Amino acid sequence: MFKIRKAKDDEPTAPGQVKIKKKSRVPGVMITQYVEELPEGMSTPDFTRKPIALTIQEGKLAIFRAVITGNPTPVVTWVRNDGEIGEERYTIVYDQSSGEHQLQIPGVTGDETDTYKCFARNEYGKAVVTAALNVIEVGFKKGRAMQASRTAVRETPEDFKKALKNRVDTEPKQMKKIEIDDAFWELLLSADKKDYEAIYTRYGITDFRGILKKLSEKKIEREREQEKVVERLCNLKPIEMNADGGAEFELEMSLKDPTSKIFIFKDGVMIPLDLDTEVKHGLKQVGKKFVFSINGVDPKDAGLYQVMVDGVSIFSTDFKPPTADFLVKIQDVKAEERGDAVFECVLSHPMKNINWLGKNGPLEQGDKYDIIVSEDMLIHSLIVKDCLPLDKGTFAAEAGLKSCSAWLIVEADKDPKTKGKKKARKTTRAGGGGADLMKVAQEQQAKLLKERDELIAKAKAKAVEEAAALAAAEKAEAENRAKAEAEAKAEAKAEAPVTGKAEAPATSKAEAPAPGKAQEKAKTKVKAKTKTKTKAKVKAEAKVEEGDDKVEETTVTEEEEDEESGKEEDVKEEVTDTEEEPVLEKRKRVRTGPLVPDTVIDPGVYFTSGLSDVTAIIGTDAEMVCKLSSEDCDGVWYRDGIEITATDDICIVKDGTYRKLIIKNCKEDDVGKYRCEADGRKTEAVLNVEDPPRVNNDDLEEFKKPIIIKAGKEASFKLPFVGREPMKIQWYKDGEELLEDTHFRIEKSSSHSRLLLTKCHRKITGEIKIKIKNECGTIEAISQLLVLDKPTPPLGPEDIIESSSSCIEFKWRPPRDNGGSPITDYILERQQIGRNSWKKLGKIGPEPTYRDTDVDHGRKYCYHIQAETDQGISEMMETDDIQAGTKAYPGFPSTPKIVSAFKDCINLVWSAPTNTGGTNLLGYNVEKRKNGSNLWGLINSPDEPIREKTYAVKDVVEGIEYEFRVSAINISGAGEPSAPSEFVFARDPKMPPGKVIDLKVTDSTYTTLSLGWTKPTEEEGVQDEAKGYFVELRPAENPEWGRSNSSAIIMTSYTIMGLKSMAMYWVRVLATNEGGDGVPQELDNYIISMPPPVKPQFTDRKMKNFMVMRAGNSARVNFNFQASPVPTITWLKDSHPVGKQVTVSNTDTSSQIIIPSAERQDTGIYTIIVKNLVGQETCSVEIRITDDPKPPGPVELEENVSGTVTVSWSPSPDEKKDDRLNYMITKRDSVKRAWQHVADRLFNNKFTAINIMSGRQYQFRVYAKNDMGISEPSESATWEVKRAKETFSLNLPASKDCSFEMPPSFSVPLKMHNSPENYECYMSCAVTGSPKPHVTWYRNNISLNTNTNYLITNTCGVCSMVVLKVGPKDSGDYKVIAENPLGRVECSTKLVVKD
Repeated sequence: MFKIRKAKDDEPTAPGQVKIKKKSRVPGVMITQYVEELPEGMSTPDFTRKPIALTIQEGKLAIFRAVITGNPTPVVTWVRNDGEIGEERYTIVYDQSSGEHQLQIPGVTGDETDTYKCFARNEYGKAVVTAALNVIEVGFKKGRAMQASRTAVRETPEDFKKALKNRVDTEPKQMKKIEIDDAFWELLLSADKKDYEAIYTRYGITDFRGILKKLSEKKIEREREQEKVVERLCNLKPIEMNADGGAEFELEMSLKDPTSKIFIFKDGVMIPLDLDTEVKHGLKQVGKKFVFSINGVDPKDAGLYQVMVDGVSIFSTDFKPPTADFLVKIQDVKAEERGDAVFECVLSHPMKNINWLGKNGPLEQGDKYDIIVSEDMLIHSLIVKDCLPLDKGTFAAEAGLKSCSAWLIVEADKDPKTKGKKKARKTTRAGGGGADLMKVAQEQQAKLLKERDELIAKAKAKAVEEAAALAAAEKAEAENRAKAEAEAKAEAKAEAPVTGKAEAPATSKAEAPAPGKAQEKAKTKVKAKTKTKTKAKVKAEAKVEEGDDKVEETTVTEEEEDEESGKEEDVKEEVTDTEEEPVLEKRKRVRTGPLVPDTVIDPGVYFTSGLSDVTAIIGTDAEMVCKLSSEDCDGVWYRDGIEITATDDICIVKDGTYRKLIIKNCKEDDVGKYRCEADGRKTEAVLNVEDPPRVNNDDLEEFKKPIIIKAGKEASFKLPFVGREPMKIQWYKDGEELLEDTHFRIEKSSSHSRLLLTKCHRKITGEIKIKIKNECGTIEAISQLLVLDKPTPPLGPEDIIESSSSCIEFKWRPPRDNGGSPITDYILERQQIGRNSWKKLGKIGPEPTYRDTDVDHGRKYCYHIQAETDQGISEMMETDDIQAGTKAYPGFPSTPKIVSAFKDCINLVWSAPTNTGGTNLLGYNVEKRKNGSNLWGLINSPDEPIREKTYAVKDVVEGIEYEFRVSAINISGAGEPSAPSEFVFARDPKMPPGKVIDLKVTDSTYTTLSLGWTKPTEEEGVQDEAKGYFVELRPAENPEWGRSNSSAIIMTSYTIMGLKSMAMYWVRVLATNEGGDGVPQELDNYIISMPPPVKPQFTDRKMKNFMVMRAGNSARVNFNFQASPVPTITWLKDSHPVGKQVTVSNTDTSSQIIIPSAERQDTGIYTIIVKNLVGQETCSVEIRITDDPKPPGPVELEENVSGTVTVSWSPSPDEKKDDRLNYMITKRDSVKRAWQHVADRLFNNKFTAINIMSGRQYQFRVYAKNDMGISEPSESATWEVKRAKETFSLNLPASKDCSFEMPPSFSVPLKMHNSPENYECYMSCAVTGSPKPHVTWYRNNISLNTNTNYLITNTCGVCSMVVLKVGPKDSGDYKVIAENPLGRVECSTKLVVKD
């Protein structure tokens, strides 16, 4: 409500009161003090905690909270700008424990969206603060009647605001109406509340007054329209990018009419699509869910997308493809096995997340991968943990439409000690950008911040300009209004009787207004000025023109309605004038001061970083942190709406701009929503306290200690734990879960679990693991079980080291299982073959070898071997019979290999024989043989065997080819020689050949690729002659090369087989000789496995372009063509896709269509389009489906001109079905008596026959004809013209002289021309006239007849001009002027040159 007061300078509100504006410590609070000095201990009202703006979903409870101070205690009232606060819908509560005043609005609706004010008053002043309430409406409106009733109550005439506004005679402001794009409203209607600000900024909306109200009206209107076609609408998801490079949005709706048509519009243009099909755009329906998708998003797909059902708009969403690009792309990483690999990239614009792809699909955060985003959202990292050789491959990063990829190469651990064992986990990391990457990101962040500051500065400058313009307009309006009020007051005083001068009382109230017209007009000068629903003052000075008049100020203020004792005060208008002038005196008031006060909008303190949800383990500390824009502002913490103070368990920390809440020793009671408020701003987060399974460290260390028992005994594992129930407890042995049986028993309780193993045997030795899991987490503990038993028998067969006449030495392998204890001794006993007794040899120690010197030459012996440990003695192992002192020659060594060859030396290497003959080898003999010879010659001296398994043969002749063999020697002598080596020349090694020359592709198919090349050149000492070639192939997605031929080829051509169709390959060829492989020669570009590109062309020599088929028969059209790659084939009928009744069959070289049972409607022009990457070719054939025509109707004859007969007939019934149907006419007269052909191919139903002679009788027949044949005739009646004799006379007209002179004229004018650049352009026209006109050509009014760049001719009145090579300079207006003595005429045209 408005209270309009006029007050003197010394008494602005009431006698003894002043009006002093004060600044509160809380931004946004306005304080007015009524006294000059406050008494000691007294204070004006103030807000220590102001109500904050709320955005809440429809149907929820909205609560405004305020904490107010002041002495004496202020009276608190609540009002709203648009509407009343009644007891039915609103609840006002005061909480004495917290000192909090609350305005509660249960079950909010869209009608409660408004600005609310809280007033606090006492006798020394008042304080006021505003807060906005925004209600998010969900679904269709329910309870329309209730809403209508509430609306009716608000619109009653008793609304005091409207009544008061009607009393003030003011002129409405002429505000400039801003034109708002319809797309702006479409986006707002479908957008979330959080997206409103971005939409306002995009469309340049700076004045938000009335936007929400109008939006609410549009929502109601939209929902009423949607109710006509949709029963239910929910789950509206705006358009978003997919990982595969597409985009989609979805919604769920139930249609009232299932046959209703659904249309998708982009920027007002309908998108052609079919349900359940996907080309560029697709719309899929799954139940009540509709998904619209865009495949292969590009920048052209940006725009506003709308879903419409039967012309009613259902949903709108705006799509902007991401514009982020990669400033730094991910690089190839070479990592060690069991180490980590890091891929990092830098974006040009911040993104919350990007898509990471591996060789098997999208990657997600988990045990294998870590995905990290920097705080500025510019640096994105992917960490591949615990790299294994299987992880080798390509990894890619996708940011909207942009992507980059890199290779991960895992180097296997080649340490022979770890071969066959599980490698240890490494902590090393490979890859990453390091400091350079951070520098690029920081530079980009600084650039983005600079751009943002520039945009903000521009927006602020624009707002200042608009405010200045508005202030100037209001100032001019106020001056005009003040002038009008002064004139009105002057007129009122002039009409009143002059009674003398008297001073007016000091104050006069609005309840006793002065009578007369002047007083009514005086009210019009009071103006309540509001801007964004805040208070403003307008000061004016009144100046009296005559005598010693006084200058006075009039202050107009807007105040809100007070509430005392639950009742509203009567609204009064207090008007206080300074002095009352004589009735006849004239007064004039002049308004001074700015209409709009110069205000600086201080954003106040705000959160630069809000709270984040925290999850803490019970019993640990939890810390919640936020950051303010100022260090001076204190923060107030709340949990579930209740203020928190520091205690022993709760610590509130102020660290610069950071505000921290530390909760020590978290309990389940600490769970809740925590909020930090500072200067009217707030941030919220949720604290979750979890109670996962936990184990005491001492108990865990005790559990980890291995348990060692003897076989047959019991073993027990027990682990106490704590955690939230229910819990799932599982026991594992070597990774396999244990279930209860006769040997396993599992005990479970809420505080511990126990595993009991009975009658343990050796095989149960291994890892014992317990896994405890509840809803909050999982814990695992591992221990070891060791069951001791006697060892297993030693392993054979024995390996004889020496078997001589005086000694037998052999060895064996240790037991497979030592029973858990080390071997202490081996126990042996011996039996001589032929005897029954065994001789005990005793314990020989822990080494698995024995040398027996107590043997007789030639005797055979057998041995029993047992292993002994602390747990007992194993079963025995029996050896084979071993003979002492027999001759056993060694086996043959391996084939010697040629290590290197020179002109004076050849180096050999070989391996020892597997059978040494039971004794140690003494050495080797090496023999050589020349190529072509049968004799082997010993190289070394027979008395000096070669000790090593390598030898340098120096007894060679340069240029001779040799082969070698080796035999082993033991105490028995030399054994069998090895197989001979390869032949080798005694000459210095050759140099590898050079690169092949002129490598090219000679032919290709979908599965083969033929190559040709020239052999490399020879350069002495640099590259020798090539002896063969290898062809290597690499798919585009694989970094490793593979050889297509296993052995070298000697031809300079090769065909690679078994390629994948349309796959990309890299190809190279390398030459080889005895010196090794040369440098490979690659093709310049990758090769696609496909035939050479061929533009589609038809191969039929004679192609039909017209076919006629009888209705009911089948029609078939076949076209043969050649094209590479395989083309796509499209058939059209009259420029539209062929119907379903047409069968299309395609092969790689032909295509045909078949119409099984052709009908007349199948007639048309059928076009085939053959298209591939090279080009396209089209061909058309006209197929006419028809039948024998039916005869025409009755024939009638009529004579219109003497000597002629007009024949007319009714059309054939087939004329409407067949547009090629025509008619043929024959006649017969009474003299010749034969039917003669008169006319053919008539397409009308009338014909005039001539040369009809009188005195003869005529008959006519009419036939219907089409492409199929001719019909039966329709015959006319007999026609006869009686002969009449007349006298012949001839009257010749008088002759006149003829003149053929005529003025020029254009019989054929010039035409417009559009010509491509660098082409010829031909212009022509036809001119008539006598005498022959003279023709002149002009371009842009410049004569061209003498210009050699134009070829101009005039032949028999046909005037032509040829522009030989059209260029941009030839564009313009062309004109032809023809003139002779009788006149002059001109014709013009225009030439447009296309780029």
